[in-house]
Amino acid sequence: MREKKPRCVITFATTSAAMAMERCCREEGLPGRLIPVPRSITAGCGLSWAAPPEARGALEDLVVRRRLEISGIYTVII
Repeated sequence: MREKKPRCVITFATTSAAMAMERCCREEGLPGRLIPVPRSITAGCGLSWAAPPEARGALEDLVVRRRLEISGIYTVII
């Protein structure tokens, strides 16, 4: 079993918004991957972006610069 650790989790209302986040992160070399939304969070489309907590600032900046549509940003132990 993997060790649980804090992750920055970004949720989305739509699948297309989640996929746009993935594309932008890949283009800019930011860490993370799409995962199912953790049970402790409610989200519309069922997908979320999970990344190391130290990447949160860079991800927030990306969301603003690229005008990405997100539902929320959380720190969750998963």
